[in-house]
Amino acid sequence: MASMAAARHVVALPYPGRGHINPMLVVCRQLVAADGALTVTVVVTEEWHGLLASAGVPPTLPSSIRLATIPNVIPSEHGRGADHAGFIEAVCFRMGETVEQLLDRLERRPLAVVADTYLPWALTACGRRGIPVCSLWTQPATFFLALYNLDLWPPVDGRHSDEELSIRSLEEYVPVACLSSVRLSDLKIFRAWERPMKIAAELFGNVRKAQCVLFTSFLELEPCAINAAAESLPCPVYPIGPSVPSMPLNGDNKIHDEEQRKWLDAQPENSVVYVSFGSFVAMPPSQFEEIAMGLRDSGVRFFWVARDRAAVLRQTCGDKGLAVPWCEQQKVLCHPSVGGFLSHCGWNSVLEAVCAGVPLLGFPVSWDQLVNARMVADDWKVGIDLREQRGEDGTVGRAAISAAVRKLMDFDSGVGQEMRRRAAQLRQVSRSTVQEGGSSHRSLNGFLQDLVEWKVDATETC
Repeated sequence: MASMAAARHVVALPYPGRGHINPMLVVCRQLVAADGALTVTVVVTEEWHGLLASAGVPPTLPSSIRLATIPNVIPSEHGRGADHAGFIEAVCFRMGETVEQLLDRLERRPLAVVADTYLPWALTACGRRGIPVCSLWTQPATFFLALYNLDLWPPVDGRHSDEELSIRSLEEYVPVACLSSVRLSDLKIFRAWERPMKIAAELFGNVRKAQCVLFTSFLELEPCAINAAAESLPCPVYPIGPSVPSMPLNGDNKIHDEEQRKWLDAQPENSVVYVSFGSFVAMPPSQFEEIAMGLRDSGVRFFWVARDRAAVLRQTCGDKGLAVPWCEQQKVLCHPSVGGFLSHCGWNSVLEAVCAGVPLLGFPVSWDQLVNARMVADDWKVGIDLREQRGEDGTVGRAAISAAVRKLMDFDSGVGQEMRRRAAQLRQVSRSTVQEGGSSHRSLNGFLQDLVEWKVDATETC
């Protein structure tokens, strides 16, 4: 049995950011839970190993998942927001060599490498060693499809008014359906980030050479985009999501922090807006102030994960709110008192809200968040997109925030009731899809069977 386990060994290469490492760890848990003979080695930097250890992650991992480290050849996680473009450059040009050295130290060649799509060197490095690469996409399939068709994007220039840009979709220009959530106004923003877009073009040129693509989304959530990706790519597509830290299936949702648990327990059912803008979003002090004042003026109870600003924010919360530096997000979203989520709409947060059946108030800042918030509001109709409320200076004022919060939490209005009905439907589907016979359950088993039977052929990975 030991030799069998060694034979079924997979190496996981996450992009070095919390929004990528977390879903990669979830996917690794999914893999070993579905195949008891599989072992996984997850490669992270020494700094990220320390961050995961301080969060208590390694002891919670199954024994079949281990962490391996490479040197800190990229800028620190704590300062990457100051020069995000430089951080991306370092990941692209410094990280690959150290990973190759680690691969060469392995006792035997792994069955495959599951690599984040945003690592441009993974396919080349593994191809030279005859190792199949499975590309893991940790954002929505819709955004994958938009970037996959990057070469077909229309020019966006002065011929289009801002109003026209916000209305016209990429679907009008790309011969692929299901891109109505990507607007020309998004393309204008994306193209302003010249270096990231150049890297994205390289990434999606290479992804065609992958043995397969794994999505952390699920078929029922993005049927059009996932089916279109399957038709467009020359390799198999496996939607295995929702890949979230813990599916709330068994009722074990007790929040461990006593203060947080007691505060939430004391609130009426569906009366609290949970507020979090992820681990990386940098928000100007002026916008932070407008959000705080908007929440206060709304009169709605709120639970805000404000990280290093939590202590200052507590002074303005009064008896209507609680500000904390950190929480167990999935468990808080599943608490009966939580009835809404004010979010930056990062994909992991969106998936967790879907699994909890909680409507969203989208406050997107960049990249896929712009598309995610529009899908939430326009496609699934389980929330509100605040982006259209930005003023000329790009700030969403407190009045707009206050009104949107009240609208989200209005259980008596037809709009509020419909959002909650749809959110409850998505919650049910998100749970059934990973259970026996569900689409993601079948997809995961199909992926593992293909790996074991060597249908994934390394000769094409180069």
